[in-house]
Amino acid sequence: MLKTRVFRLIRFGGLVCIALALGAPAHAQTTLPPISIGAGMRTSFVHTEPDGPLDGTDAFLLDSVRLYVSGSVTDKIKIMFNTEYNGSQNDVEVLDAAAQLAFSSKFNIWFGRFLPPSDRSNLYGPYYANHWAVYTDGVQDGYPFIFQGRANGAMYWGQFGKVKVSGGAFDGTTLTGDDTLLAAGRVQVDFWDAEDGYYLNGTYYGDKNLLAIGAAGQMQGEDKSAYSVDFLMERKLGGGSAATVEAEWAKYDKLGGYSSSYGIDDGGYVLGSYLFPKTSGPGQWEVLGKFGKARFREGLTLLDLDHDQKTTEIDVNYVLKQFNARLMMFYLDTRFDAVRTNFKRFGVGLQLQM
Repeated sequence: MLKTRVFRLIRFGGLVCIALALGAPAHAQTTLPPISIGAGMRTSFVHTEPDGPLDGTDAFLLDSVRLYVSGSVTDKIKIMFNTEYNGSQNDVEVLDAAAQLAFSSKFNIWFGRFLPPSDRSNLYGPYYANHWAVYTDGVQDGYPFIFQGRANGAMYWGQFGKVKVSGGAFDGTTLTGDDTLLAAGRVQVDFWDAEDGYYLNGTYYGDKNLLAIGAAGQMQGEDKSAYSVDFLMERKLGGGSAATVEAEWAKYDKLGGYSSSYGIDDGGYVLGSYLFPKTSGPGQWEVLGKFGKARFREGLTLLDLDHDQKTTEIDVNYVLKQFNARLMMFYLDTRFDAVRTNFKRFGVGLQLQM
């Protein structure tokens, strides 16, 4: 009888331990900080028509697929990890991998891989640009990068009302092959509504009245530099409509640029768009025009002649849910006065995010 009671007690105790063990993971899971997961894709059909005897080409492209993951370790420590499928290389690479220390809006420290202080067009990227054919004009985001504008390093950024400042140091070897650290900084002033956060947009689709001027610069050693000035104005016009003007001037002096064959790449662009008022349909129409001019100087060889590039883009967009769902029909005319062949592109692009 005693053995039976002891056996039953041991068995009961074992069942209690098993129940507690099974319950522990569920309890731990409920105390984990929230995790945010998202995704985005850009796909397009493009017809390219070069000048001269070469035939035009047609292509269906999966331009990009992104996976976004972010979460909080504590109320002041966060982590950001994003990946991207690169359609041109047919591979998946690390986009962002950053530890973010957010002590206040005025004092933030980031470590890892992320977008360094640079021009507005780099800080909004293709998914938050106002136009489709980003980074084709010889001007936008010519700063050196590892992948999609990113760099490995450490940075401070802070927001003081309508003034935003950032500065940091970044690994030179992975950016340019030079082991000297690269220094980067940016200052932005918002004269109307403030833009919160570090990353920016190319438009707010009428959600803000914005007048912003930013200046950025990067240096590596004593003789390599890049700097830019950018401008964005957006005004609500009633009925959900808005007018936007964006502009930038940049110079890449032995640092970055669109071609490693030239020591100097400088130029500017201006972009204007009009978002039509809301109608009874599910989205809104937008028309957009952009013109850019870049100069390539100080070629490394006699074959690398000085030349200019002029780029004209016209878009007709149907915006269903701002950056989360939009259809963009584009025309791109790119002309060179030497070295390279002129070409035109027509296409339609679809962008979705969740």
